[in-house]
Amino acid sequence: MRWYRQLHWQILLGLVLGGLYGVAAARLGWGGFTAAWVAPFGTIFLNALKLIAVPLVLASLITGVASLGDLRTLGRIGGKTVGLYLVTTAIAVTIGLVLATTLKPGRTVPPEVRAELEAAYASDATEREAGAREAVESRGPLQLLVDIVPDNAVAATADNGRMLQVVFLALLLGVGLVRVPADTGRPVREFFASLSDVVIRLVELIMRAAPVGVFALIAGTITSIAGDDPSRIARLLGALGAYIGVVVAGLALHAGVVYPAILRLLTPMPIRRFARGIAPAQLFAFSSSSSGATLPVTMECVRDQLGVSEEVSSFVLPLGATINMDGTALYQAVAATFIAQALGMELTFAQQGTVVLTAVLASIGTAAVPGVGIVMLVIILEAIGVPAAGIALILGVDRPLDMLRTAVNVTGDATVATVVAASEGQLDLGERGAGSGERAAGPVPPLPA
Repeated sequence: MRWYRQLHWQILLGLVLGGLYGVAAARLGWGGFTAAWVAPFGTIFLNALKLIAVPLVLASLITGVASLGDLRTLGRIGGKTVGLYLVTTAIAVTIGLVLATTLKPGRTVPPEVRAELEAAYASDATEREAGAREAVESRGPLQLLVDIVPDNAVAATADNGRMLQVVFLALLLGVGLVRVPADTGRPVREFFASLSDVVIRLVELIMRAAPVGVFALIAGTITSIAGDDPSRIARLLGALGAYIGVVVAGLALHAGVVYPAILRLLTPMPIRRFARGIAPAQLFAFSSSSSGATLPVTMECVRDQLGVSEEVSSFVLPLGATINMDGTALYQAVAATFIAQALGMELTFAQQGTVVLTAVLASIGTAAVPGVGIVMLVIILEAIGVPAAGIALILGVDRPLDMLRTAVNVTGDATVATVVAASEGQLDLGERGAGSGERAAGPVPPLPA
């Protein structure tokens, strides 16, 4: 297949052209035109994927759980999945803390720049702080468990921000199908299996517009940050360069070292095969800043390009898009430390431990939508006694960093799905999705426990 016909190259081209157009639009004063006539195409594309996210999660998880056959298999795969997600998130938070504590990016912000940033984003910071504080004050110690269980199935499936409840509902229905006689549950299983196939075909259809959608999303993002003044981007990058550098370095270390190490130790997956196969999902995650919206693309890449079985991918990936936020957790650790340093505070060892615990737990309840990480950051700052108004220092560069951390989140989901599939003997490294010169092989035998 010629390179220009491959989806990830088309998406990358749309990304580059969208970036160039966004800079040109800011320089030429086309911000209003871009917001009115270009950015909506990105919103339409994003909405189309969000539209099928809930049906995809429901159908995939129910089918996946029902296909496991018994609750012991569900418990084994579920235990591996949740355990790996928690471990990788804890590693990500630790990397962020170590880098921020060692490099001290907060010490590089001059007092006058700090005052300027606080003044520029004070109203936005106050609004987010108030909303987050209200949420914290109303939450008891077991509120996370309360939030998982919906009181209305229809209401849960009507809101993409309540995806954790959708996951719970799907798991509950899947368990019910496992427990009823095969003949009784067959019509329901066949319905959701058919629904899953239909949604996957819709994903393939929608993804034909991915290059145009990515172009519009990137162009709209740049003009929304810069307005009609492209020098604003340069000023923000200059003032917060050390902070941006630490976040980017942490994300690169986690995605470029931790994930490949896990794959090499626990799977026979070639790293180049993995990188090539997951590239379309990474690029779309970068442009959309939403792992929930990227879920259909991630599932298609992991199943068709990496050879993960539908049984495993249908269970692991929807769960990961809901509870696995490695990139977000790493960013929150760096951001909390940066804000504390910029305000002249040093985090104690106990406070750093609180950051790790809070970030890991917060990642479980974080909705897979753009910008929500900043709200969860307020909760972390409240937990360690750092003034939450300090988020005004970083709001200006939050969106581009959100794009990067979402790409890392999606990569983590794919990594864990590959590891779980290898451990269950459901990783097929044969010709399906394999590149040229790759030897065909059947399903990989399960790794030793």
